[in-house]
This record gives sequence, C-alpha cells and structure tokens, in this order.
Amino acid sequence: MTTLDTLKTLCAAPGVAGEEFPAAEAAARLLREVSDAVEIDAFGNVTAALPGEDGAPVILLDAHIDQIGLIVTHIEENGFLRAASCGGIDRRLMLGQEVRILGRKPLSGVVAAKPPHLSTEEEREKVPEITDLAIDTGFSAETLRELVRPGDRITLCGEFSELQNGCVSSPSLDDRAGAAAILHALRLLKGKKLPYTVCALFSAQEETGGPGAAVSAFRAKPDEAIAVDVSFARSEGVPDRFPRLGDGAMIGIAPILNRGMFDELLALAKERGIPHTIEAMGGSTGTNADGIAPAAGGVRTGLLSIPQRYMHTPVEAVRLSDVEAVGELIAAYILRDMAEGEEE
Repeated sequence: MTTLDTLKTLCAAPGVAGEEFPAAEAAARLLREVSDAVEIDAFGNVTAALPGEDGAPVILLDAHIDQIGLIVTHIEENGFLRAASCGGIDRRLMLGQEVRILGRKPLSGVVAAKPPHLSTEEEREKVPEITDLAIDTGFSAETLRELVRPGDRITLCGEFSELQNGCVSSPSLDDRAGAAAILHALRLLKGKKLPYTVCALFSAQEETGGPGAAVSAFRAKPDEAIAVDVSFARSEGVPDRFPRLGDGAMIGIAPILNRGMFDELLALAKERGIPHTIEAMGGSTGTNADGIAPAAGGVRTGLLSIPQRYMHTPVEAVRLSDVEAVGELIAAYILRDMAEGEEE
C-alpha cells in the first residue's frame, strides 16, 4: 500500500479524543499487514510488535491516533446542540462550519452563524467561544434526543484532497501522518533481522493531554522511544524560521529529549541523504515525547516531526515525501548497526 493510500485509509476513520475506536480499528488493519501481534487495549491504544533477537532492547515508536473535535454537552429546547472542545480547535473557523455528530447514527449538522446583515460591528470582530456556538441539525429537540446524547463526539467535516506537488489536505492529518510514517518504517523493516524488538504504538488522547502514550510506555517499559508528530510548516503568515513542505523530517531537540539520540538521528539523516531540518525547543515539546520520556523510570526518547500547514483545521496539509522521510529515518536508526539489507 502506498503512503497516499495509507493516509486516505487512516484519515477516513473518525477518532475524536476518547472515542478513537473507529480510527484504531482502521490502524489495526494496516498494522496486521506487517505484524502478527496487534491489539487494541481498553484505553483505545493500538499496539503492534516486530520481534527482535533474543534479549534485544525494546524501542517504542509512537504516533497518536486521536483527532481534535467536539463533545456534546446538552440539547436545548429549540433543538440546537451545544458542545465543548476535545482538543485545541481553532475557534476562528467554526461559524458556518459543517460537522458530523456521531450519535446512535451519524448526523450532519452546521454551526449556526448570525447573518452579517444583522450583526453589529463588535459581533463581526469577536471570535466566539466553543461553548457559545449552536449546532443545527434540522431536528426538533424531541427527535434529536432520541439520536444524540451528551458525551457523543462531533467531527469537523472536510474531504481528503490531493493537492499539487505531492501534497495532500485532510482533517486529522495531525497525527495520522505520523501513523503513516511509522507504517512506512515498519514496511521497510519487515523481513529483516532486527537488533531491537519494535513496539509500534498508535496512542489515544494526545489532544487532551497524552495519557494514552504514558499508559503504553509504562506498560512496554521500552529502552528507547521515538515519538512522531506534526509540527509547523512555513505558509502565509508563518515565520520563515519554520521549514517548508518538502524539507523532510524535523529532528527535535529539547530538554526532555535525549541528546545522544538526536545526534545519531541527525548523523544518519546526513549520511543517508534523508531530507531533514532541526527543530529546537526550549521547554516541553507539546507532543507525546513529554509523557514517554519520564515513564517507567525514564526512557531515552527522540522526536521526529512532519512539517504541516493549517494545524487544527479541516484543511491540514502535508507533503508525502516528508512522511516517507520520517519513516526512512526511523528504519535507518533501528538498522544502523546491522549489515545493509540483512534478512532473517
């Protein structure tokens, strides 16, 4: 399966934080193509193992499977839904947005928007809070309560689009692109003698604090870990200090990240001609690396990110070559001490 097909499959499945199971099932099906040991745990995490030699150290590869969305809080007597955010939705985009309500059956809805003709200048300038938004399904309150209840999740609608120059756009590329990168790495590793036991993790609830990765890291007790996520790419209004789409893997360095792993990843990228940039952060990384590194007595942790435009919107955009660059660098790191192409 190509990286494009992998992304289409992953992005098509809903998985708002705390309700990741449709996305988890889609990811598990893809993982079963490369591993005979795939499971979905009670938390919603998906794991797969590629065994290494006896006594081999364990390396954890993590990308989160959840996406931003909303959670229904109540239904008003006028039939409108009210909701709260699950993750950091960009409030500026919400008025007039089409949404999908995942109740007893999926329902289409729209976020109500007061006509500009009737809005004051102050109202036109103000960005409403998520809790102030009303969602219209067209149903009466009585009918809607038979189909939807508080706690049901809501996704932002958007189509998977192939842009030009190897770029794609879709909701939930944060972080299905990271999952696709890990799958690319696993495909490159399949059939090779591995110096590590590789544990792939597609973790739950990163967008609401990252407990899924922390749970799995404690359970796996890995010797090393590589977290994979998306990060900011240069675009209109974004400073030039950020990389462009097509610049390759972003190799992270921050206080929580292991300097030795950073140095090795950077050296390998240069040696193998894998496109890359450096992402330096002075505090936390804002990724699952922050929860994995201190787990289970401490884990040597590296971070690889994929440049992405329009984060936390329905039109997130990445370049396929960057996804593959991250996967290639992961595989190179795992096989760095092995003879080239050594098979089982």
